[in-house]
Amino acid sequence: MSFRNLYLSAAVSQFGSQISYVALPLLAVTALDAGAAELGLLSSLATITVLVTGLPAGAWIDRVRKRPVMVTADLARAVLLGSLPLMWWLGGLTIWQLYLVAMLTGVGTLFFDVASHSVLPHIVGRDGLTKANSLLVGTSAGMDIAGRSFAGVLVGLAGPPLAIVIDAVSYLVSALFLRRLPSPAPAPGRERLGPQVAEGVRFVVHHPVLRPIALQGAMVNVGFPLMSVLLPMVIRPAWLLGLFLAVGGAGVLAGSSLAHVMGRWLGNARAVWLVSLTTTPAAFLVPFAEQAIWVAAAGWFVLTFRTGMNNVMLVSFRQRVTPDELQGRMNATMRLILMGAVGIGGLLAGVIGEAFGVTAALWAGAAVMALSWLPLARSEFRQSPVLTS
Repeated sequence: MSFRNLYLSAAVSQFGSQISYVALPLLAVTALDAGAAELGLLSSLATITVLVTGLPAGAWIDRVRKRPVMVTADLARAVLLGSLPLMWWLGGLTIWQLYLVAMLTGVGTLFFDVASHSVLPHIVGRDGLTKANSLLVGTSAGMDIAGRSFAGVLVGLAGPPLAIVIDAVSYLVSALFLRRLPSPAPAPGRERLGPQVAEGVRFVVHHPVLRPIALQGAMVNVGFPLMSVLLPMVIRPAWLLGLFLAVGGAGVLAGSSLAHVMGRWLGNARAVWLVSLTTTPAAFLVPFAEQAIWVAAAGWFVLTFRTGMNNVMLVSFRQRVTPDELQGRMNATMRLILMGAVGIGGLLAGVIGEAFGVTAALWAGAAVMALSWLPLARSEFRQSPVLTS
């Protein structure tokens, strides 16, 4: 019952989020005549908030009960998003309000995600983490495919403001599902926030399992933007680019759906590094996107299949090896590393593409991705008795 409520809460809010993913930039363009610079800043604000507030958020969440944090995050995001169509209707909407809403909803999402990842081991037990994460990640991938398609139709029929209202309502529904979620008491102690943050970072950096997981995740999150940010310059028309990216969503869905089965068949740790070893060479197909789009799409599917499986298995490993009192700080530290890597990858894509051409950036991303299995294979990850069973 508890996991069902958590799952339904996540599914409803993720579906609504796909609506705003499409509707917010279109609201900026249609209502405020926003240009490329404004849209770029709007899309980056959520990531910036993670980098600035991520570590303190994790330390604070470890001190408090998780369910009130999640409910508050849902209610705050509902109010923030609801303010946009209200101000549009009153004629007072500005780009600065859009920026503020994007930034604060990013904070809300950060707190919700860290709290939900931290409470999951308590709800399903450590032995149930792989199965639970498989369902959660698979549903998220499905929302990426179906949710954005529905969002495009909805925005076209009803307009961006009404679509955003529906997203705001989805957060209210999500909060309702969380009413009966258990809220275990946090560990006692009120150490200063700074030392607690540092303890969480040290735990991840020095842990024989978490460190290689963080390294491989950082490599993947640098490689993907290197290959994807400049794809609009080589894959045209727009519908073909959308189809190419949808193939990636299907890959994530397939990988997350099969993660639990492959873990039972090969063993959890062995499944992760063997699948990584055998799939990462597919990265070298993506740079052929301009010449052979379907060859590149096949490579993209294979890479995102690996991502879907890793998102299930590695998140489960992280939760399994981390003590309850460190779950929030571990999740926040990981999120900071992974989101920072995304930003670095996007920056490198622009620099390499400008200096050496788009194709050079794609090949650089392929090289990073092809080597991203090494941190796991050359560590204690493969032999950890906690993960091999």
